[in-house]
Amino acid sequence: MLAQTMNKAVRLEDVPGLVGQELGVSDWFVIDQARIDAFAEVTEDRQWIHVDVDRAKAEIGGTIAHGFLTLSMLSAMTYQILQVEGVSRAINYGFDKVRFLTPVPAGARIRLREKLVAAEPKAGGLAMTRECTVEIEGQAKPALIAEWIGVVYP
Repeated sequence: MLAQTMNKAVRLEDVPGLVGQELGVSDWFVIDQARIDAFAEVTEDRQWIHVDVDRAKAEIGGTIAHGFLTLSMLSAMTYQILQVEGVSRAINYGFDKVRFLTPVPAGARIRLREKLVAAEPKAGGLAMTRECTVEIEGQAKPALIAEWIGVVYP
């Protein structure tokens, strides 16, 4: 297993040899109310469970992050785990699976644990399918799991 925040670099031709391995774990990221509010403004998703602190505290114990905010944090977190050398560009190809398992309370810290589950040729590049697990500090059940596909090109 790689050390946390190692930001390991591998050559493009070596990526297929990593299939089945855990790639690493990101740093912890704080999901505070300011980040939740900013996401609500950008996405125009101002549901009270995310932005009305008083009501959320009274009804559900406090505000929670948008599931899509947690999902969008994958980009920042994955950069800390693996860099592929010899790549001219990388394209987000999408997700085969996304499941939101546990709400992320405002003020919680999350991190990404990532495993490479496939590396297959695609349109002159290499499609990398990663199993992404977003952990919430102090909780046994993850915030989300996803199968994320990115295509890297030499």
